Formats: sequence, C-alpha cells, structure tokens
Amino acid sequence: MKNFELKPEKLKNTCNPDIFSFNTTEELEPLKEVINQERALSAINFSLGIKNSGFNLFVSGLPGSGRTSIVRKIVKEKAIKEKTPDDWCYVHNFTTPDSPSVIRFPAGKGALFVNDMEDFINTVRKTIPKAFESEEYEKKRAEVIKKFQEEKENLLRDVEELARKRGFLIQVTPTGVATIPLFDGKPLKPEDLQKISPEEQKRIQEEGHKLLEEINKILIKVKRIDKKIMESLQELDVEVAVFSIGHLLQDIKEKYKDIPEVLDYLENVKEDIISHLDKFKVPKAEDEDFYKRYKINLIVDNSNTKGAPVIFETNPTYFNLFGGIEYEAKMGVMVTNFNLIKAGAIHKANGGYLIINAMDLLSTPFSWDALKRTLKNGESRIENLGEQYRLVLTKTIKPEPIPINLKVILIGTPYLYYLLYHYDEDFKKLFKVRADFDTSMDRTPDNMKAYASFISSFVRRENLRHLTKGAVSEIIDYGSRLVEDQKKITTRFQYISDIISEAHYWAGQDNSTYIDRKHVKKAIEEKEFRSNLIEKRIQELIKRGVILIDTEGKKVGQINGISIIQLGDYEFGKPSRITANIHMGNKGVINIEREVKLSGRIHNKGVLILSGFLGERYAKDKPLSLSATLTFEQLYEEVEGDSASSAELYALLSAIGNIPLKQNLAVTGSVNQKGEIQPVGGVNRKIEGFFDTCKVKGLTGEQGVIIPYENIEDLMLKDEVIEAVKEGKFHIYAVKTIDEGMELLTDLSMDEINERVNKSLHELALGLKRFGEKEKGEDKNEKS
Repeated sequence: MKNFELKPEKLKNTCNPDIFSFNTTEELEPLKEVINQERALSAINFSLGIKNSGFNLFVSGLPGSGRTSIVRKIVKEKAIKEKTPDDWCYVHNFTTPDSPSVIRFPAGKGALFVNDMEDFINTVRKTIPKAFESEEYEKKRAEVIKKFQEEKENLLRDVEELARKRGFLIQVTPTGVATIPLFDGKPLKPEDLQKISPEEQKRIQEEGHKLLEEINKILIKVKRIDKKIMESLQELDVEVAVFSIGHLLQDIKEKYKDIPEVLDYLENVKEDIISHLDKFKVPKAEDEDFYKRYKINLIVDNSNTKGAPVIFETNPTYFNLFGGIEYEAKMGVMVTNFNLIKAGAIHKANGGYLIINAMDLLSTPFSWDALKRTLKNGESRIENLGEQYRLVLTKTIKPEPIPINLKVILIGTPYLYYLLYHYDEDFKKLFKVRADFDTSMDRTPDNMKAYASFISSFVRRENLRHLTKGAVSEIIDYGSRLVEDQKKITTRFQYISDIISEAHYWAGQDNSTYIDRKHVKKAIEEKEFRSNLIEKRIQELIKRGVILIDTEGKKVGQINGISIIQLGDYEFGKPSRITANIHMGNKGVINIEREVKLSGRIHNKGVLILSGFLGERYAKDKPLSLSATLTFEQLYEEVEGDSASSAELYALLSAIGNIPLKQNLAVTGSVNQKGEIQPVGGVNRKIEGFFDTCKVKGLTGEQGVIIPYENIEDLMLKDEVIEAVKEGKFHIYAVKTIDEGMELLTDLSMDEINERVNKSLHELALGLKRFGEKEKGEDKNEKS
C-alpha cells in the first residue's frame, strides 16, 4: 500500500534565524516604504494624480492590512507639496439678509480680513460719535440751520403782517392755523361776534377763508424750508460720517484691491453705516446685536495649513461632514443669522483630500446621499438636516453655496465595494478608482528582511523593546500561520503589531532587555488561552463522553469529520461524528440537515455531488436503487461548506459495502463527482482540534488526520503536534482521491472495496425489483 503519511518537516515552514545578518532589530533601519502593495500603491497614486471629476478613490482591504495608515501617509506626503487652498467667509447680505454671501480669500487672508473688519467697526463706533460731538460739527450744523432759519422767519413775519392788514390775528393750534378777527386792534371774542350783524359776520368769514388760503401757500414754503433743513442736516451728517470712515475704508480697500467681492462688500458696509447713522451717533446697549451684521464668519481658515488639507473624518455625521446652521434663543424664540453658520469636513478639506471609513459613512443617515450630491454638483449647500421635512415653517437662512473641488477617499472592505458597485448607480460614476490591498505576500528572503525592518520601525514608534532575530523568525512563522500558507506571510500588520506588543509585556515580566523567541511564543499562547474557554469546554465534554467521539476501533457507516468554530478573532477545530445508514428504496442520498433546514447551500451541493459520484462509478450497469441518510450527530447549529463531503462519502461507502472504518482517524476535504479530493480552509485548526481530542481521550500512537494533498503547503502546525508526529504518537496523511482515503481508512484495496459496494448495490436493486413484482402480483389477486 502506498505511504500517504507526511514527514514532520512537511508540517511547518520554519524560518531560520541565520538568514538575518543582525542580532536584534535595534541594528536595522526603520522601514520607509510599503511592503508588497504595488498594485494598491499604483491605484492610489493614479487617483491622487488625476484631476478629472469622478476619479475619487475607494481603498479596498481587510481590517489590519494597514490600508488606513498607508493611505494617510501617502496622501499627506503628496498634499504637503501642493498649493494651499483658499479661505472661505460668510458675510451679511445687505440686500437680502436671509441669503448670506460667501467670499473667497487666498490662504491666510480670511483671518486678516476678520481682524481688519473687527478693528474697522470698533474704530467707527468710536470715531462717529466723537465727530458728531465736535465743535466743528455743531458750528456747521448751526450754520445750516441759520441759513434757512432767516428765510423761514421772514415768511412767518409776512404771514403775520398780511393777517394784521386784513384785520386778523394768527393763532397756531394743534389742528393747524386759525384766524381771529380784530376789532379796534383787539381780538374779537365769540360772544361779541354774535352782536355783529349777519352781513358783517359773513364778510368776516369770507375774508378769513381767503386769508387762510394765502397763509397756507406761505406755510407750504415754510415746510419746504424745514425739509431743506433736514436734508441739509442729513447731508452734513453723511459728509461728516464719510469723512470719519473714508480713510479707514480706503485702507482696507487698498489691502484687498485684488478681490472684487471684498470691494463690493466694503461699499455695501459703507452704505449700510450711512443708512443707520443713528445707531452709531448715539450708541445704545440694545444695539449690540445690530453691530453683529458687520462681523465676518470665517468658516474655513487655512492660515496655518501647509500644502493641501488632509481631513480624516472619524465620525461622518451629516453635520460633521456638511456643516449646519445653529440657532440661539432670543425672548423665547429660536433665531439665527449668518454668524451661526458652521463648516463641515467637506469645506475644511476643500482643495485637498477627505478620508472617510465607508462603513461609518453608510451607517450615518443622509450622509452618503449628501456626499454624492455634493460631488455631482460640485458645490456644497449648508442647510440643516431635515430642513425639507419640517411640518411647521420657521424663519431660517439660505447661505450661498460654496464651490467644492476635492478628492474623496473611502476606506472599506472588498465586500462593501462590491455591494456599492452593483446596487448604487452613482458609486461607479463617482469612485472610478479602486486600490485593493492584499492580505499576504510571498515569503521570500527579501520580504522577510523587509518584515524585520517593519518590526524595527514599529517598536521604535511605539517605544517597545527590540526583538532578537529568533523572535523575528517566530513572528514570521506566526505570519505564515495566519494566512495558512508556507510560502506566504500576512500583510495584516495589525495582528503582527498586537503580538509584538504582547511579547513586549512578557519580556518585561521576564526582566529581559530584548524580546526573544520564547516571549513571542508566550504571547501567542496567552492570546489563545484568553479565547479558548469554549474549545476547552467542548474537549471536556468529549472526555466525559457527553459528546460522542470514538478515537479507537472500527465502525460501519461512521467516521470522524472536523468542522471549524469561529468565535470572534478565535477559531478552533471541533470533531463531529458523521453517520450514514442505508436501506431499500429509491430516494437516493438524504441529507438530514437539509430536511430540518440546518444545512447551508454549499453543504447541500456537497451532498448532491455524492450521488453523482455513486452513479458514475456504480450505476452504469444497474439502477442506483437505494435510500441513504447522512447526518452530523450531536450538531445543533447550521452546517455550511463542503469540507466534510469526503468524510460523508467515506461513511456512505462504508454503510453500503458494510465495511468498517477506522475511528482513530479524522477526515477533512471536499470531493468532486470524479472522486478527487479538493483543498479546504482551516486545515491547521482542524488537525489541532482532532489532536486535542485524542490527547484528552489518550494518545495511542495510531490516531491521525487525513487531509487533501493540495493542503500540504498550507500546514503551519503547532510545535506540540509536530513533536507528537516525530515521536510517532500522531499521524497526518495527505490523499488525492477517495480511493486513497478509503484504503487508509479500511486497510483494504480499492478493488475489494468496490466489489463489496457493487455487490451490495446489486442486491438492493434486485431486492427492490422483487418487492415491486410481489406488490404487483398481490394487486392482481385482489382485483380478481
């Protein structure tokens, strides 16, 4: 019989410390470049370099692969060399106060303008009252009044003279001008008027009316003079105000002469101050809110930014990303103004780069849709979330939109990328570049040396103990175990960093200057110990016989399969008893798990393949007439995957041919319709899971595991298992076909096995035929 057993040197690819020329990582230069992510780096650089719209970047990779830290590093290095973008300010719109205007400033000038305007208004508030309190102003004001007062007094004298000549006295009342008749130079009393003849009374009244008409014409001229006085005084006030603030405004205009929007704004400020001179001439405490209209709301300040901004938004809520409008309570009412407009990350990153975790973005209501809308329109409108859903309208403002030009970088998993690509039609238009981070790299001498340099840079950055070359070798072996590949090492450096940090702790407990191999091993063991409570409980139940697993003897239709239990960041192999029963019938292979809805689609496919194998091999000269049931005993959770399909086929062949199978062996591997064994995942954990079971039940030297031949290069087993193999206490076999596995499990040749199975299937077919003929005969007798 062919020897399928693997030698100990095949069970692990151990890194030889002698390949390193250093003694500790202290001697190494820290790693400066990214290891083995050429494809991802190329995509990142392409996206950052191309300026066309829609070429935003989605960084795809698993957590711990360094995708976030690498992207931030590359983006910052590129951004520092680029032009610093503009500042953005919101100002009061004097024409339409509900629509604040936005002004763009070169980087750093926005903050200067804020200070300049604050100084200007403070100066104006002091200068204008002083100007109107000056003697010169009072003198000019008096001259204006005097100039028109003489003309006014002359007209009033004319009125009095005209009335006297007509025999009347003029009296000014709250309702207007009244004429009183004179008699002998004295005002005529009402009772005296009654003594005069009616004709004389009529004459007096008519004369009074005529006099009033002429007086009113003169009084109109008087009112015109009053109006001229007011207009002249206003012109004087404007002249004084303009003179007071003119040179101040001119200084600011000169400073910002290259920004037309600022010049227009300053002109509007000047007109508004003139229109509200009363607020400045005699300042009052209640006018403080009025002066806020001249403040500048600097929402984006790049005065301290070097190069283009790089914003990493860790909490991408709608408000954090797109800003909003705050409110404040005034007299029991919520009010707002342009000073309460707040910027979001999209505005701070404008002209640069915005980095967001894709899952965080999609988990926040409205943020994803708003981001797409902003990128499509090239502008950001600051408005409060749900503004359009309000049932009761309240007074608010609508700020002028800000043009947006930036590169958005989303970081997420491959699965999330595929979901967005297929289900969001805008995603593929806006994020045309994907940078895919690999989770492993080739285990070459150069890459292993680069690994050591990464370790050196990490311990320096985190201020940890340096590692000996033996410890580095152990880390590399651990990296290969994580990816289950003797020729690969993981690039999910977060897991490597965590083990180094834990090894640093154990080295400290040992008072060691450096982290050695034993400290790395201790860290790995302790990490496992903290997570393997469930695994040890299962092993305890197996030892006590609560979970039925045989590790000795032979049984017909029974075999040990191995499944993987995933518990967060920890997984382990759990042996399961798989049984098969056959009986006369034509229902084929029945998957009990499927019947009770405890079987996943892939497992269902694996079971259906078994029927294809049986039909191809044994049913070419006869019908496949049997009913068989397959199940995982004592399994109460869903079964998924096809890694147990070879074990199920072994159990099925055993049951059909009445051939006992060795219970000291466990089996993993999927099978195709041609009987070829296919590789599976988690092979290391599966082997170690059955080894632990045999250990608690007692190692006999006969126990072992049968794995697919194609999984040999995936083996990175624990030292304990390898030692047991070396000592002959445990065995690992690799097979390519079902035939090879059956020979191992039965110690029979495949010819003998096929003969027994064929004979049994033949008998089942004949038995089913005889039973059918017998039933037909009984039916005829009943009819007759």
